[in-house]
Amino acid sequence: MNQLTEPSFSKVEFGDNFVWGVATAAFQIEGAASTDGRAPSIWDTFCEKEGAIADGSDGLIACDHYNRLEEDLDHIASLGVNAYRFSVSWSRVQPRGDGLWNEKGFDFYDRLISGLEQRGIQAHLTLFHWDLPQALDDRGGWLNDEVLNCFVVYAQEVCRRFGHRLASICTFNEPWVISILGYEQGVFAPGIKDRSVAMQVAHNILVTHGRAIKAVRELSPDLSAGIVLNMSPIYPASEAPADLEKAKIDDGLIVRWYMDAIFHGHYPADVITYLGNDSPVIKESDMMDISVPVDFIGVNYYTRNFSSTGNPWDVASTGNQVTDMGWEVYPDGLCELLCRLHADYNVGTLMVTENGAAFKDVLEDGQINDIERQSYIQSHISATLEARRRGVPVEGYFVWSLLDNFEWASGYEKRFGIIHVDYESLERTPKASSLWLTEYLTGGN
Repeated sequence: MNQLTEPSFSKVEFGDNFVWGVATAAFQIEGAASTDGRAPSIWDTFCEKEGAIADGSDGLIACDHYNRLEEDLDHIASLGVNAYRFSVSWSRVQPRGDGLWNEKGFDFYDRLISGLEQRGIQAHLTLFHWDLPQALDDRGGWLNDEVLNCFVVYAQEVCRRFGHRLASICTFNEPWVISILGYEQGVFAPGIKDRSVAMQVAHNILVTHGRAIKAVRELSPDLSAGIVLNMSPIYPASEAPADLEKAKIDDGLIVRWYMDAIFHGHYPADVITYLGNDSPVIKESDMMDISVPVDFIGVNYYTRNFSSTGNPWDVASTGNQVTDMGWEVYPDGLCELLCRLHADYNVGTLMVTENGAAFKDVLEDGQINDIERQSYIQSHISATLEARRRGVPVEGYFVWSLLDNFEWASGYEKRFGIIHVDYESLERTPKASSLWLTEYLTGGN
């Protein structure tokens, strides 16, 4: 098996309280789509649309995590991590998104958290990782004020049951993806293509986030509560004025839209001007709700991006490695992003809540020598450490993902896991990247 050189950074440098984890999302791994009272989400519906998923697959079985919970918890424990980030399937615990709670659904998450407790692993819970109950989408989804209220009630109930057992709670995972890919580009559920709708959804989700944070604090004032955002440094593809301006607007749409609203109580003026009539309707109290203080910002980072008004930027032009998703490997961008967030927004605590890479894995003699993924993870841990050395309060790093899984519109064609899943037998096989991570976290370095 090929070996990388030993990393030039030590786990000891991160300190004893640093959070090391792996991350997953309910729809991507749980399966058991109609078991024990779970009702469909918008992703169940989206998977039924012809051509929506690259390989025509769905999440009905996924990794069958619902039925293989103990096995997967053992895998997590074997890694040497001290934290696990997971999401709750809203339609599993409340099938219609309001009204009656489903006790069998809550029992599953109770067993999950108990299993983590027994293994000495922190539970980091995400309330919403894209799988809106279909019954709520039928009522207008994130455009309906009643649905916003339903989410706050859902957040309260999850917190009431589990808040005292959690290390942190996150309201939303990647609202940019929810709104832009789901409602503007239409490539994710629910598959709408309307920029004005997308921006109203982006705003409404932030309003809902703020209200949910307040509701969580009323029940669990000591629980660390925040939101997880996907962000990237944005560079102009050239020095042409049009490219410079587009890079600024693109940065405004993916970084400043969310960070300015949460930390400064307003949206970027240049982005509002750019959107024109597609800007959201903002009610009088909305910005006060959005700017409720958070305990942490979760940062999901995979690559950097370039903006061009001409031909699309050629990802291979830098000569850097490119992942199976077509994303450039650029670890320096993570350090740059973390430093920028600290400098511009003075975030009290940052967590790298997702970081990882898809590559085409080859199973040979029962082993997956995913040296490229191992290198990716090493280089981004190093970038995280460099940010800490520069004084950035980044307090955790989560690998995406624990398991190969249903990768949304890509189906099962893209593998991000550090543990391989055979989708026919559902057998789990740790990859070289997971074995390296275990050695790094437990080897005393």
